Amino acid sequence: MKRFALAALKRGLFLIAAFILGALALRAWNSLGGPQLEPWHTYVPEELTEVELDRATWADYVEAENRLFELMKQAVTRRLDPEDRVPHNRYFEGSAVYPARFAQDWNRSFVLEPKGEPAGVVLLLHGLTDSPYTVRHIAAHYRDRGYVALSMRLPAHGTVPAALTRVHWEDGLAATRMAVREARRRVGAPKPFHMVGYSTGGALTLKYALDALKDERLAQPDRIVLLSPMIGVSRFARFAGLAGWPSVLPAFAKTAWLDLLPEYNPFKYNSFPVNAAVQSHRLSTTLQEDLVQASRENRLTKLPPVLTFQSVVDDTISVSAVISALYGMLPANGSELVLFDLNRSVDFGLLVKPGITDPLVRLFPPAPRKYGISVVANADANTDAVIERRMAAGTADEARRPLPLAFPREVYSLSHIAVPFPTTDGLYGLQPDPLENYGIRLGVRGLRGERGVLVVDAASLLRLGCNPFYPYLIERIDAAIDGR
Repeated sequence: MKRFALAALKRGLFLIAAFILGALALRAWNSLGGPQLEPWHTYVPEELTEVELDRATWADYVEAENRLFELMKQAVTRRLDPEDRVPHNRYFEGSAVYPARFAQDWNRSFVLEPKGEPAGVVLLLHGLTDSPYTVRHIAAHYRDRGYVALSMRLPAHGTVPAALTRVHWEDGLAATRMAVREARRRVGAPKPFHMVGYSTGGALTLKYALDALKDERLAQPDRIVLLSPMIGVSRFARFAGLAGWPSVLPAFAKTAWLDLLPEYNPFKYNSFPVNAAVQSHRLSTTLQEDLVQASRENRLTKLPPVLTFQSVVDDTISVSAVISALYGMLPANGSELVLFDLNRSVDFGLLVKPGITDPLVRLFPPAPRKYGISVVANADANTDAVIERRMAAGTADEARRPLPLAFPREVYSLSHIAVPFPTTDGLYGLQPDPLENYGIRLGVRGLRGERGVLVVDAASLLRLGCNPFYPYLIERIDAAIDGR
């Protein structure tokens, strides 16, 4: 019997190994076709290391950042082949989307100073493949409320996507520590210190706050605001590293990439390397483990209130992880989760995936809960107008409040990328500000035509890039600023 079981185990392991080797061989073979690696896929700029970041000041970081952009210009922009000197290439100096041509290059770290004496300070962190552009609107609002607003370009971002092939999530955390030191240098306690994190920046924000519970040398934020936070990612990310194994052979270098796309967005990478998925998984796994450990050791009682904004459908991060792995761990400390529901006045018909339109109640444990929940949803199934459905912590009672907002008729849901942008954003907005032009309008509506015409992936244009409920988001952030 033991021999039979052992033989069966050997056969099983052999079949698994054969399957993996076959899959890798197929991936290597497929990589020989398709788009070629461009200079921005092969040139890897040298960022400050984790050790250097822990010794660096904000001025050191900005100086190193300036060198990075100059070296990138020399190594990529000024060495482009003629076929790469096209209007949609962000690395071509003659392109309308060349970032350096704008009044402000939002790929770089920035500081916004209020008029008069600061009321507080906020650090804002962007997401994976993004840039400080992502959080600029919220930064400006904090500035208008009297806060010094710092937004740091995370290591490996804002330059070339190849930089993401070597970065580690610990580099981003070290950079976060550096930026917090600068924030508290500019505005000291007891004036309030807020942290705002979008996507991966949300994961780094929360990881930093958990570390600060154990290390008194780290300044603890007074309030945490998360936007589409990367608490959990897809299961595929766990095994993404396997997809890059063939890249150790130069002939199969393209297998180090999950996507090789034209770089037409001035403030976000479109190409996506395997290492980025690997680091996302490692960061989210570490974060979840830290949350469990902090809960067991009763340290979460000292965590500041967490206000999170999240679409109920998100193709990038796990919504269930936000609810269970984060909010399921939090104590009764005034935290709240704000969800943007589907537009349920839309007739989804036969094209919607099973389970997507299930009632929201299935996402949550039974009330009462230790955290509050607010849902921005249709007032009823026959109208685009929306209401706020709010359930305070510790109660099962729901309060309803009409909002002076509505779903645009063509919008069936928000998306991961939509949450931090108003509809007037010059790049992603449905009604972009005519005075704000970044060379391309990615929020354009009603685009129809034949396949194969655009350099832009048609699916990316269908994904909503702005938040029709942004005024409500700002209202809730104002309440957090005011301590309400």
